[in-house]
Amino acid sequence: MALLRRGERPDKPPKKEKTGTASFIELVVIVIIALGLALGIQAFLVKPYKIPSESMVPTLLIGQRVLVNRIGTHFGDPSIGDILVFHPPAPANQEAPGKGPNGQCGVEPAKGQPCPKEYPQRANTNFIKRVVAGPGDTLSIRGGHVILNGKLQKEPFINPCSRETADCDFPTTIKVPAGHWFMMGDNRGESDDSRYWGPIPKKWIIGGAFATYWPPKRINIF
Repeated sequence: MALLRRGERPDKPPKKEKTGTASFIELVVIVIIALGLALGIQAFLVKPYKIPSESMVPTLLIGQRVLVNRIGTHFGDPSIGDILVFHPPAPANQEAPGKGPNGQCGVEPAKGQPCPKEYPQRANTNFIKRVVAGPGDTLSIRGGHVILNGKLQKEPFINPCSRETADCDFPTTIKVPAGHWFMMGDNRGESDDSRYWGPIPKKWIIGGAFATYWPPKRINIF
């Protein structure tokens, strides 16, 4: 046996090269972890959604993609002007019979009144609209514009409402119930929204849209 002199170090054993099988297993593990992280992010943090209709024109076009924060509304309440993805009442998707002239409201509205109360069962589909009134607010609608707590709102982002194609006037005031939000599409003449099926409870909210990422020319942060 050779003796080591002072200051000398024993030779390090040569590193073993990874076999093809080990490299493949490592790659599989990395892919599984990456997929798990992606699914976890979509399930609990951020999820992409595709705009299915023209109800949010001109803000969002058909086919445009948005990113939705799924946890923000769990730690705070939505604000006026926020764009939310949520489950509407079941009659909004014709999954259950409602009341009122359009068969969507949870109660029979008074003449000229927006729907004041939702049908108790939610739909399985997702809608995207803008918050125009919150808990305790009073609301009526004139020419498609919101009158919030007696004040006509400035809404430069909307597509004007045409009385020839839609219900633009709901002059009878309602009060939004506690824990509910009144939702309207920016395309006021082509939106199926809370005017017809009422405000929605917080538990039906999926999250707030905070950015649009597709198509590239319409990338924007809300």
